[in-house]
Amino acid sequence: MADQRRTVLYSLHIELGAKTVPFAGYEMPVQYGSGVMKEHLHCRSAAGLFDVSHMGQVLVRPKSGSLADAAQALEALVPVCVLGLPAGRQRYALFTNDEGGIIDDLMAANRSDHLFLVVNAACRERDLAHMREHLADQCEIEEVTDRALLALQGPKAEAALMKIVPGIADMRFMDVTTLDSDFSTLWISRSGYTGEDGFEISVSEKHAEALARALLKNGDVEPVGLGARDSLRLEAGLCLYGNDIDAATSPVEAALEWAVQNVRRAGGEREGGFPGAKRILYEIDNGAARRRVGLLPEGRAPMRTGTRIYSEPKGGEPIGAVSSGGFGPSIERPMSMAYVSSECACPGATVFGEVRGRRLPATVTKMPFRRPGFKR
Repeated sequence: MADQRRTVLYSLHIELGAKTVPFAGYEMPVQYGSGVMKEHLHCRSAAGLFDVSHMGQVLVRPKSGSLADAAQALEALVPVCVLGLPAGRQRYALFTNDEGGIIDDLMAANRSDHLFLVVNAACRERDLAHMREHLADQCEIEEVTDRALLALQGPKAEAALMKIVPGIADMRFMDVTTLDSDFSTLWISRSGYTGEDGFEISVSEKHAEALARALLKNGDVEPVGLGARDSLRLEAGLCLYGNDIDAATSPVEAALEWAVQNVRRAGGEREGGFPGAKRILYEIDNGAARRRVGLLPEGRAPMRTGTRIYSEPKGGEPIGAVSSGGFGPSIERPMSMAYVSSECACPGATVFGEVRGRRLPATVTKMPFRRPGFKR
């Protein structure tokens, strides 16, 4: 791990007994002493604290004119409505390429006079270069390098955070705000990557450890690592870039066309105008050859990443493969996400995954695998 970077909270992770692994160029906690299963279930029943400081934080400001000019400029890179995003709200977005593939997924927030983006750690440098290449005439692109990012997730997250910043009580899912606290000014969104209610908190690196310690003093809050983060997001049916979506996968194949608002679709006021629009808009109207679906395997054997999927118990060619899979502690059974041919993507259909040389049945199902707990 000699070449891996460390977040400002690394010493705290070690103090808390974390086992660390390389992830996206960082040495990150994969689990703490209680283990992945208990961390997962604690997040579902109380509140889990995650260090997500490896993610990229980016400010996009208009060089001249209004925020609308920056929003419209960004729309040239994403198939979503940024121009119509109200102040104090954020939206899931996708950077696409000319072939209609996804080069990253991100969150984009309207903070009145600028946009705030959170991008994936492994894609950060590429995303910054992409924005600077295409938006430099209209926008200033600033990477935030002096702030950590924490995620507080779970049904008791609101109560825990209210003790530090009471102003978050009125926030609803996908709201963003800026609040003063004893730990400097906090940039807060009511969102996350677990399917639970919760918050992502951008905090000055100078105050990040103190904030984390203050949250962990609450008996309902425990640290959670990447292992449980993965099983939590999988139960929630959320994509992991590089596994479930990539530069060869279109939003429609990935079942993410819900992220493309009508205003950007065929016949909309700002139809197209983003990379890969021809393919993406065609597939929205006509479907794609393959589709991301949920699978519930029979029995207890998980169908993990790369498992080949067939339409029949014997013979024939594969119809797809698992992109993410494992055991769901909250649903108490294995679960997978897979890409399969569209004719086999109907909920209720039975397909077969090849596990250790045997084809085992699985049922195609809608996602998420577990009802979300967002505060609407």
